[in-house]
Amino acid sequence: MAMVALTSLDTPRLCSAQAAPKDPPTPPSRYQERPWEYLESEEYRATYGDNPVWLGYRRNHKGAIPPQRTRKACLRKGKPVGNPCPICRDRNLHVDFRNVKLLDQFICPHSGVVFHPTHTGVCMKQHKLLAKAIAQAQDHGLLWLQVPYVPAPRDDFSNRHQAVGKTPPAPALAPGRHWYPWTNGGLPPAAAIARVRRLYKDYLKEEAAPPATGTPDAPPAPCVEHGGE
Repeated sequence: MAMVALTSLDTPRLCSAQAAPKDPPTPPSRYQERPWEYLESEEYRATYGDNPVWLGYRRNHKGAIPPQRTRKACLRKGKPVGNPCPICRDRNLHVDFRNVKLLDQFICPHSGVVFHPTHTGVCMKQHKLLAKAIAQAQDHGLLWLQVPYVPAPRDDFSNRHQAVGKTPPAPALAPGRHWYPWTNGGLPPAAAIARVRRLYKDYLKEEAAPPATGTPDAPPAPCVEHGGE
């Protein structure tokens, strides 16, 4: 019995019970602080050439019909999936508003609209970061911004269409008539004029007395010009 107990204690553990060896942590990218330098390096040209990073990417899927949506993220339970998106698969690619060359690859050159994630294959997490970085770069003036030209239709500013009628002629004063018919061409009563003068006496100017009849007007003073020596 003792021998059986010792042999049972000395038996090694099964392979399934042993702890799986952990993978060594991935070293950080040397372009993390200045991600735009990676797109100008020889390493990037050897990997992608002159093509965008998402060109030729194909996501693994079951069946003949590809999924209509991209992944929410390329991490599953803290571990990367087998076929990550074009940005998550390269540790040297970092989405930053200063990385203009990378952001420009995800903008349509004709319409200026950000490509849909089903077109580029990036996960939804990276797509949200791209849209935010593109908007921030455009606000800082680092990325081009296309404003569509909308010609103003001339019919909206014309007065010769059906919605506008003829302009009536300007009023004219007929001979022998007054602008205000209620005055009947005469002055208001003296009591009303005196009342108005009394109310606005502080704001009225004093009227100059008319010259007395029979008094000749004084001749104007002669203007003497002084010539220079």
